[in-house]
Amino acid sequence: MKQKWLWGTVAVAAVAAITYAYLNHDGQKSVNINAVGSTALQPMIEAAGEEYQRETPGVFVNVQGGGSGTGLAQVQSGAVDLGNADMFAEEKAGIKAKQLVDHWVAVVGISPIVNKQAGIKNLTSQQLNAIFTKQVTNWQQVGGKNLPIVLVNRVAGSGTRATFERYGLNGSTSADGQEQDSSGTARSIVASTPGAISYVAFSYLDDDVVTVPTLNDVKPLNANVISGAYPIWSYEHVYTKGKPSADVQKFLDYLQSNKIQKTVVPRLGYISIHDMQVQRNVAGQISKVK
Repeated sequence: MKQKWLWGTVAVAAVAAITYAYLNHDGQKSVNINAVGSTALQPMIEAAGEEYQRETPGVFVNVQGGGSGTGLAQVQSGAVDLGNADMFAEEKAGIKAKQLVDHWVAVVGISPIVNKQAGIKNLTSQQLNAIFTKQVTNWQQVGGKNLPIVLVNRVAGSGTRATFERYGLNGSTSADGQEQDSSGTARSIVASTPGAISYVAFSYLDDDVVTVPTLNDVKPLNANVISGAYPIWSYEHVYTKGKPSADVQKFLDYLQSNKIQKTVVPRLGYISIHDMQVQRNVAGQISKVK
């Protein structure tokens, strides 16, 4: 495991070491934009980057995962141009948020998912908290079947986990359980493990293989996130260290443009920042979008 981690670090450093500008075969300046971080945001940046490359000859967008914590640490160190995160930089220990500039590019909803054998259709916020803090250990205690509860968490440092704990568990820390590094893996384990529960981004919801319970009788739908009726969501952040270069700023503008916000963003299961009727600050306070 240690060797794997070291190799990932070397790979990120190698990407960052690519010369920022060089001459292509036409003698024009070519630009590499390097992005690292959130695996939840990775599909959007990759898809938008591919379209941007087609429209902007000479620009190459290199995208890697690694998690929100890695993205924030790498952009803070100056190793990459863009640090992708599912959380505010202020929420991550060791990150000097004042050195970074935040660019919102999408919103992602997050929902609990439950194995179908549990017999659960709705959970209250209090029940969800009790389940993930192991005050409740059998589904029968919250109206389900007589079946032990199996917790499936995301790994520590995951932006999805941080959002779920803050807004789904009202700030409580989840008890120990299995830890998975992706929403897809978490969904597969919940689907195949009697009594299992986890949480995933909306784009991974599939009620054919898992139960997607309502929360306080509110369905986990984009429309309910947009209106503020559903509480578990976060911004998808792209951070730069200080003011970005002109080339990087053009790509950021592209990510926030109607072209991407109305096509790539919804197609991949995200919510456009332009559609939100509410906004949330780093303190978690909600206000209406003016």
